Amino acid sequence: MRKDSRLSRMLHVLVHLHQLQHAVTSEQLALMLHTNPVVVRRTMALLREQGYVSAVKGHGGGWTLAKPLHKITLLDIHRSLSESSLFTIGLTDEHNNCPIEKAVNLAIDDVLQEAEALVLQRFGEVTLDKLAAGYTPVAG
Repeated sequence: MRKDSRLSRMLHVLVHLHQLQHAVTSEQLALMLHTNPVVVRRTMALLREQGYVSAVKGHGGGWTLAKPLHKITLLDIHRSLSESSLFTIGLTDEHNNCPIEKAVNLAIDDVLQEAEALVLQRFGEVTLDKLAAGYTPVAG
């Protein structure tokens, strides 16, 4: 089972954009994230739609923050990325005719829903400036 790292990757990017305070290209972000610039553009477009980042075209262009970090929460970014569920434990529909899978899903569904609600509540309380606190960019 592969972990979805889009949330942590975009938090990483947003803190870097805050620290750098200049436009950063999709290519530069892709190098930093060890991914493809197309993936960066597609994911950043989700954040742009919600007003968290801006894109500037042309020479010297790239991605910049459109809102200060203290006005963006973990929950904002989670929702912008259209994350469906925080947990990938069980709860599949692959064998929905299997009575054992039905029993397992029934047993853990309430617990997972309660845990997810608590995590999302906490996400709404954490602003991204807290992620950048104590970080000092290396000069160079």
